[in-house]
Amino acid sequence: MTKATDLASITLEGDAYVVRFERVLHHPREKVWRAITESEHLAHWMPCDIIGERLAGARIELPFWPAHVAKYGLESTPSLDGKIEVWDPPSVFEWWWSTDRLRWELDETAEGTLLRFTTWLAPDGHGAANAAAGYHMCLANLAELLDTGTAPALVDADVAPVRRQYVAHLAL
Repeated sequence: MTKATDLASITLEGDAYVVRFERVLHHPREKVWRAITESEHLAHWMPCDIIGERLAGARIELPFWPAHVAKYGLESTPSLDGKIEVWDPPSVFEWWWSTDRLRWELDETAEGTLLRFTTWLAPDGHGAANAAAGYHMCLANLAELLDTGTAPALVDADVAPVRRQYVAHLAL
């Protein structure tokens, strides 16, 4: 079972649920930056690729990886559009994934890198619990990738136990 200290904080702020994670990654910031921005690394821990120029203001395409399209029946929407809001290597990467905003902040620490990930979601508690559980698994795969050079297939992750913790956390 996931420790409560590993759970994201989830708050309702105005008309959005805000999900915030913090993770200490025992790797240099530049290595973590590559893992959160380059396709060859995203394939191990994110359900989609990021296609387009890495530049503030750039439009991006976010195609789901084929295994995710097949497992979740995403044939009608195999890709979403987005836009990069902030591109400040190797510190801040903020982008829109359709209607969700995602912000990745990396700070150097004595232990390696402090990753702060924040996403703003629609005001739906169950949707926030689902998203938090999904990102929880994404970040676990990211840490595994950084630590070992590989990670289990994200599409095979069992999100249900973590989702139940987030539902309880939100008292839904």
